[in-house]
Amino acid sequence: MNRTVLFLALAGGLALTALVLGMPHRGGLPPQVVVTTPAPPLPTPPPGPRSSSGSLQVTSRLSHPYVPVGASETYVTVDLTGAEVPGAKRSPVNLAVVIDRSGSMSGYKLQQAKQAARHLVTLLRDEDRLAIVHYGSDVKSLPSLPATASNRERMMQFIDGIWDDGGTNISAGLSVGRTQLASAMGNGASVNRLILMSDGQPTEGVSDEEGLKNVVKEIRASGITVSSIGVGTDFNEDLMQAFAEYGAGAYGFLEDASKLSTLFQRDLQQATTAVARNVELSFELPPGTTLDEVLGYRAHQAGNTVRVALPDFSAGQVERVVARIHVTGTTPGQSVQVAGLKVAYTDLLVHKNVEDQSMLAAVATDVQEEVVQRQDKEATVYAARARSAQNLQKAAEAMSQGRKDEAKGYLHQNQALFQEAGAVAGAAAVAADQADQARAMQEYDDAETEEAQKAAVKNSKVKALKSFGRMGSTY
Repeated sequence: MNRTVLFLALAGGLALTALVLGMPHRGGLPPQVVVTTPAPPLPTPPPGPRSSSGSLQVTSRLSHPYVPVGASETYVTVDLTGAEVPGAKRSPVNLAVVIDRSGSMSGYKLQQAKQAARHLVTLLRDEDRLAIVHYGSDVKSLPSLPATASNRERMMQFIDGIWDDGGTNISAGLSVGRTQLASAMGNGASVNRLILMSDGQPTEGVSDEEGLKNVVKEIRASGITVSSIGVGTDFNEDLMQAFAEYGAGAYGFLEDASKLSTLFQRDLQQATTAVARNVELSFELPPGTTLDEVLGYRAHQAGNTVRVALPDFSAGQVERVVARIHVTGTTPGQSVQVAGLKVAYTDLLVHKNVEDQSMLAAVATDVQEEVVQRQDKEATVYAARARSAQNLQKAAEAMSQGRKDEAKGYLHQNQALFQEAGAVAGAAAVAADQADQARAMQEYDDAETEEAQKAAVKNSKVKALKSFGRMGSTY
């Protein structure tokens, strides 16, 4: 091989390596391959801040701790974990279960819902309180009662008397659930939680999405957390997800109603081990820095501050936020401030408001190999998952409209995303993600009936929520 051919082969190999490893995009001219004497190593940037001045531990990191001189993008990941409280007695709970008993719930689904409610009653203690609400076109309720032995018997009898009837008046069921919870607030329970279960679209009462979201926002503003569980494949999953988001609770989808007891039990466990509420994450952007998007969350920007509302946290609960940020590196070797972070919440363990603040910074470099070689493996995988979740939502939307080939195309894009991330973090780091994409592809291929297509859509949207980082608040 002559020298010219050898040089071209080497240059092509270096360019391909940079492409696969995912160097952040730069403005200006395209990068050029230059063979130089290795530069002295740059200083290692400090690890991402970790703080825990209260019941939440906050850990943050950058996908690219080294950024090139000029404009580029990096992904910020922030993990929040609720404190474990070994041996602690669980908090009393003021709970309302709101059950859809419209005509579409008749038979198996309503039987399982009633069985799940009975199981929930057996898990309560004397200091807990429970109201039971069921709705069709109208609403029936058993007022909030302490869960003493005699009252638990009353609750069981009331559950046995639930029958299917009428339309789907979700707003009325929510409103009565709120009233029952409000009547029992201040009786010793530190947690107030409403669990909504439905299998259908709203047909009566407030039926528009914005109106229903406002109902849930008002419930949350009164100090009550709202969780939502969708049963079957006919309900509006986007609306039920929004209920959980605005209500700072959890969302679950069950194609099989027989698993309702498990979800009821899990939600009770979260409610009774709550460690933080009113949780908000803020990004403070330095001059020259812009936040493009917070993947999978509703974010509100005012000036240089971007705020993200998060769910209430139980002991051990983990949630992750991934944001895409544009930064500008100036002088090689100098620190580049990426974002100030603040997590504010009400700490339920010490009964006070807490704020954790930190600053994320990178190091500017004009040695492009440093950008690639110092890429954070875990943060790169987290970013790939969040980006794949966006594609999964698009795939679900295409699938819901019968465009199966388009939906599968988004899954193929995800496979390429994880191949790129695997080149940085190793194939083992993304093996489970690749398997998830293969399962989704198979589910789409097998979805020949309308019912199967609806189930595939809902499964994809649940998976997207978890991939965005809503791990503890998605069942």
